[in-house]
Amino acid sequence: MSEKISIGLRGWRFDEDEVFTEDDEVRPFDEMSDDTRRRLVRLTVIFGGPCDACWLIHGDENIEQCNEAAAVYGEPLNEAVLCDEHELDFLYWFREEGGVEYAETEAFEDAFHEWFLDGGRAPEGYAGMEHVDTDPRDLPKPNLPDPEEFADQQETEEEKRIDLRNMEFDRDYPTGGDT
Repeated sequence: MSEKISIGLRGWRFDEDEVFTEDDEVRPFDEMSDDTRRRLVRLTVIFGGPCDACWLIHGDENIEQCNEAAAVYGEPLNEAVLCDEHELDFLYWFREEGGVEYAETEAFEDAFHEWFLDGGRAPEGYAGMEHVDTDPRDLPKPNLPDPEEFADQQETEEEKRIDLRNMEFDRDYPTGGDT
């Protein structure tokens, strides 16, 4: 039976057997489901980036004040990316303030952002959730491409193999898969 794992950030869970072979190698993308492939590629863009809630507070002009993302919830390209501090606010919104009704909708990210901008926060002492002892962020800092450059490359090049153990890209490895 395959174990569910987080890669890079908490939140999105992957079937370990779908991502890794018995030899602990990352499977070629064409052997993964479209959803897994889409999430893994999106992780390469958001991993190491700023927390959405911090960004809403500080903006682009003070982006250096934002905490690094530790968790991701939602669907690729319509996700909430959060630091440890603001993950509790998100969980409170999702569980207690009706955020669950936006799950798997295009309004998900915007609904959380609006709630947060309107002053929505978890109450003092809100427990949130207990996480497994391992830290999915316990990886070396990745050398990720500029998100715009990465998107352009995805449109013009074959898929690239990504080493999910250390979030490094093998630019010369063709997967032969279709996106």
